[in-house]
Amino acid sequence: MKYLFKKTILFALIVALGVASLPFVSVAAQGTNDPTPPPYGQVKTDRLERAWARQLRLYERMGKTDDFVAKVQKLLERASANGKDVSGMQSALDEFVTAVEDAKPIYESAQSIIDSHTGFDANGKVTDPKQAKEKIKALREKMQEIKTAMKGTGEALREAIKDFREANPHPVKTPTP
Repeated sequence: MKYLFKKTILFALIVALGVASLPFVSVAAQGTNDPTPPPYGQVKTDRLERAWARQLRLYERMGKTDDFVAKVQKLLERASANGKDVSGMQSALDEFVTAVEDAKPIYESAQSIIDSHTGFDANGKVTDPKQAKEKIKALREKMQEIKTAMKGTGEALREAIKDFREANPHPVKTPTP
């Protein structure tokens, strides 16, 4: 029996050492169809395409200020008809509209950058990375000019709307039994 016990212990130790020597981490090699990174110093084209698309969305959103102003003006008229004080929001809206008019020529000049879209094809895919990078930089600079021309009036209008909503919360509707 003593002999059987020693053999069992010896067998358990060998199995434990065998299991301990097995790797617990899997390793995968890069496949042949995986894209290779571009050479050092070159920008990946997908990043340029995403940046271009993001700037186009921002430009498009900036072009919808007339709709935004109309919605805010409608809100002001409805609130004024209900006897609410809308003077702070109205002055912030007036300043915003004036700033939009001042920034409109800059906005329209950015359209020429978008129309030429050198470095990109009509679908927004990069055709020349160097030109694409320059085009993104030029459009970003125009967007910064627009932001500067707006003089923070968008943020001031947002704050005026927020203050108005805090001062005039919607009444809580109670369910009828």
